[in-house]
Amino acid sequence: MGTRWGEGPVWLPAVRRLRWSDIPNDRILEYDAGTGRTTAYREDAGFANGRTLDLDGAVVECSHGRRAVERDDGAGPVTVVDSWQGRRLNSPNDVVVAADGAIWFTDPPYGILSDKQGHVAPPEYGGCHVFRFDEHTGRLDAVVTDMIHPNGLAFSPDGRVLYVSDTSVLHLPDGHRHIRAYDVVGGRCGNGRVLAEIRPGCPDGFRVDERGRIWTSSGDGVRVLAPDGSVVGAVAVAEAVSNVCFGGDDGRDLYITGATSLYRIRTATRAAARG
Repeated sequence: MGTRWGEGPVWLPAVRRLRWSDIPNDRILEYDAGTGRTTAYREDAGFANGRTLDLDGAVVECSHGRRAVERDDGAGPVTVVDSWQGRRLNSPNDVVVAADGAIWFTDPPYGILSDKQGHVAPPEYGGCHVFRFDEHTGRLDAVVTDMIHPNGLAFSPDGRVLYVSDTSVLHLPDGHRHIRAYDVVGGRCGNGRVLAEIRPGCPDGFRVDERGRIWTSSGDGVRVLAPDGSVVGAVAVAEAVSNVCFGGDDGRDLYITGATSLYRIRTATRAAARG
């Protein structure tokens, strides 16, 4: 079962499945590691994109179509947050949950630029930010506001650094294709700096392993970066890669969403624990 643009992989340990999105076909797929079968988990999926697990193991995912961050505990998606300061979000793209349970997500315009990934609509708050949502207080804060099109994001193992990719080169001739790093103190981000530029393609989605290395997508596979941004490894893939995640029974399988296919490779590491 192929995809037109695969995205948003997450490993579901309770059922030993890999869930990911086929955004243009507006469906969510699942790969069963036990049987090797792929099935459609949901059709008319709201052009879902990135996803992760919250502290209770429920799926938190981004909906381009509904311009919201949602939670799916098996009974269907429920809106977590869809507006900021009285205005609709653009199209939440990727999401992580921090050790304190706060939901961090990126909000580029991709779901409102084309009907292929959402629904064409005007932006409402005049920017593209990274947000932090505290479900206990209901407070939504813009924590990164100096990027053009923030996309993938992940924390360092100790939670003190947030990495965010800017993929504005996809729509702007003078746009970016880099990963930035921000120091995180008290739920706020500062000291933003460019960590690495990724070519060919751009750094869409990525994950950080237990040693702090960044496994990022690119135009021809996966690049592995040290915490200082230097390239220390690569996984060649025969097509553009959108995102990755660690999974499997011991967490050492790297699942890779390519444009049309899902790939898996065995590694000697696993995802970083929430710092």
